[in-house]
Amino acid sequence: MSGNLLDISGLSVAFRTKRGPLKALRNVSLGVGKGEIVGIIGESGCGKSTLINSIIGLLPANAEKPSGHIRFADEEIVGMPEARLQQLRGERITTIFQDPMTALNPVLSIGTQMTAIQYRRTGSTAEKRRRAIEFLEKVRMPDARSRLDQYPHQFSGGMRQRICIAMALLTEPDLLIADEPTTALDATLEVQVIRLIRELQRDIGCSVLFISHHLGAVAELCERVAIMYAGEVVEHGPVRDIFRDPRHPYTRKLLECDPGRVLEPLARLPTIGGELPDLVRLPQGCIFEGRCPDRFARCRERPPVETVRPGHEAACYKARELVNP
Repeated sequence: MSGNLLDISGLSVAFRTKRGPLKALRNVSLGVGKGEIVGIIGESGCGKSTLINSIIGLLPANAEKPSGHIRFADEEIVGMPEARLQQLRGERITTIFQDPMTALNPVLSIGTQMTAIQYRRTGSTAEKRRRAIEFLEKVRMPDARSRLDQYPHQFSGGMRQRICIAMALLTEPDLLIADEPTTALDATLEVQVIRLIRELQRDIGCSVLFISHHLGAVAELCERVAIMYAGEVVEHGPVRDIFRDPRHPYTRKLLECDPGRVLEPLARLPTIGGELPDLVRLPQGCIFEGRCPDRFARCRERPPVETVRPGHEAACYKARELVNP
């Protein structure tokens, strides 16, 4: 993964609980190249948020010290002093959080908040306000100058998300982490926000780590994608390969559950049967074995990560079956 802006290798994170360590992430490896958009897909509870918080150093108090490596621009984040992490957060690494209704301070105007996050920049308050207006215009906020003095409750959900995007990009970061930024939006606004992120990413040249449970959003925006299940990356590769020729049973099931692929009216939408495994008492073999329709005796042993084609890997004994030329 040399040359990547972000390199995650062998990352494992556990949380202390009364029942014992809850192994939220296990041996996760992922790279994000400079100027690249990489997606992460998975069910709720698959470890997406833990991965994000590990990158930005905001794990909760009951988290044990992570093992493995997170290298950002040749700096090791695991074990990095808090003072250095604070320098990276908000300047070189910024985050768009998933709920625009709670991401903004309700008692401060938008202008006050957008000026405050520029505290590392030199210049007068007037200059910082001009920069805030510039970025509100970039996200196509109508009448940006006058709206700068309004409060979050005076904006719709879609407009608040645009404000959050503008704030995340104000520092022109090297890495933008978008944590399910379209979750609270309707379908029309979702498409607009995805296109907006892509356009702004091209303008600024930053890398993007895009976390979502929405398959269509990832297909529209990302170049590569990692599929996470119960704290592990079970498949990763180019978006085209993953969506057209998935090789892990979990990935196939996720795609089958996509409403956009349902061509006929159904009384009940497709679901993945079974339940997530207990992350305190993990199964010995494949993490998906208990829910997998293709399981066989060997799945009770840990499967290797198989290379399907260059850049496309899946942790499944059957991953290389029926490989397309």
